[in-house]
Amino acid sequence: MNVMITGASRGIGFELAKEFDARGHKVLATARDKSRLRDLKACCMQNNPSSRLITFSFDLEKHADISSILKGILEKEFQELDILINNAGYLVRKDFSDTGDTEIIKCLTVNYIAPAQLIKSCLPILKKAAGAHVINIGSMGGFQGSQKFPGLSYYSSAKGALAILTECLAEEFKGTGIRFNYLALGAVQTEMLDKSFPGYKAPITAVKIASFIIDFAINGYDLFNGKILPVAVTTP
Repeated sequence: MNVMITGASRGIGFELAKEFDARGHKVLATARDKSRLRDLKACCMQNNPSSRLITFSFDLEKHADISSILKGILEKEFQELDILINNAGYLVRKDFSDTGDTEIIKCLTVNYIAPAQLIKSCLPILKKAAGAHVINIGSMGGFQGSQKFPGLSYYSSAKGALAILTECLAEEFKGTGIRFNYLALGAVQTEMLDKSFPGYKAPITAVKIASFIIDFAINGYDLFNGKILPVAVTTP
């Protein structure tokens, strides 16, 4: 399978890229941090000498340029795209009144606008796959009816918007062979969690959740479309 993963320089994205690669899939791993992408490439080559992992650095905040940025690399590396995982995220934990305009725009862009633009840019090669699966990685914070936490208003609402987009796209592209699903993750032990909630220890590791996401991406296509699925043992 051909797989594209955003936010692959650390945490869940890093582990997703490693495991997909170890299973023999062709992976395009993207992130802003070129140094960490080099680390990912080295790690994959060490674990899997026949690695086909490709790394590509670009900034999701420059969402208007996504189509032109990706056009060359996608056409060069992939004739079709089987799995797209919108994993990249930006979590700002601040009181609603204290969150600055720049932080608000970044939160909405990285968590909602950029994934939407990325899906749009990838549609031509997603349609070429026998059955493409788009996985939007969300949060229990964006899951309706879940417990909410102070300081996460913009993050949670952006992830909520991504959840609704998932449902809309599943309906709009019904019959094209592309399926869209959203995984609302609970707390996972990552750098992003450490930064926003110092001292909190999540019950789930990035390695464990990555394994689940991969199995869902491959096998969930036959069972789910347009679904918002909570994946959590705790709140958060």
